[in-house]
Amino acid sequence: MKPHLLFVPLGPNQSFSVRHDIVPFFLNRLHYHAEIELIHIVKGKGTQFIGDSIHHFNDGDVVLVGSNLPHYWKCDDMYFQNNTDLNVEAKVVHFSEDLWGEKFLELPENKVLNDLYKKSSKGILITGKTKEKVIQIIDKMLLEKNMKRVLLLLEVLESIANSNEYSFLSSSIATNNYNEAEAKRLNNIYQYSLANFKKKITLEEIADVANISTNSFCRYFKTKTQKTYSQYLIETRVLYSCKLLIENKLTISGVCYESGFNNFSNFNKFFKSIVGKSPLQYKKEFTK
Repeated sequence: MKPHLLFVPLGPNQSFSVRHDIVPFFLNRLHYHAEIELIHIVKGKGTQFIGDSIHHFNDGDVVLVGSNLPHYWKCDDMYFQNNTDLNVEAKVVHFSEDLWGEKFLELPENKVLNDLYKKSSKGILITGKTKEKVIQIIDKMLLEKNMKRVLLLLEVLESIANSNEYSFLSSSIATNNYNEAEAKRLNNIYQYSLANFKKKITLEEIADVANISTNSFCRYFKTKTQKTYSQYLIETRVLYSCKLLIENKLTISGVCYESGFNNFSNFNKFFKSIVGKSPLQYKKEFTK
């Protein structure tokens, strides 16, 4: 997908950015930037788009997003209802690959760091004890200044690079041949889809949103996301159904229709193919 290019500001006398955000909701559009991003979502829930992947995000997630990799954390609807008591919170580090200079990555001792940068082009979800350590170091970075902060950045990257407690989020590799016209078009497609996936969306309808012909839309969406639009809608509906199953306020049949599926058999089939288990099995795991 071709998102909006974002320029990451730096404070005075800073070579990279470390910040602590407490806001009503995260940046509400798909974007990318040259800097690598390490984010700890302290508080917040919603749908996460990284590359060609769609997942839930939750309190406590730690993610490494590679240079120029499109990403977007869309908060759940409750964050947009002018509730002054409800905020999201994140601690975020942005840094460039050549922060220490080009020769630094060529050092044989830094091969693991170079490899980590390449892996980050798919997005990395950090888990386990490594996640706990990363969170602690980010907290320290927010308190330190000058050289200590730089050393802590190296420490956190070394911890991730030498760990196997992670999973890739996207199957696609980031590229940087983006333009603002396509950014606007794909943002329109995703925003409209997320607002209307519970009902049937025809190709004519979504092609009109994209301002291209139906045939052109099918090729366009497949080229940009490596999946068909119908596949994307199914994934979105299954993802939403997972959220409803965890909340445990509806029957499984109710979840099926509330998620935009109009056929219970199809709901079970698509859910199992994407999640790897039936809706009932999934529900039991979270409602024991």
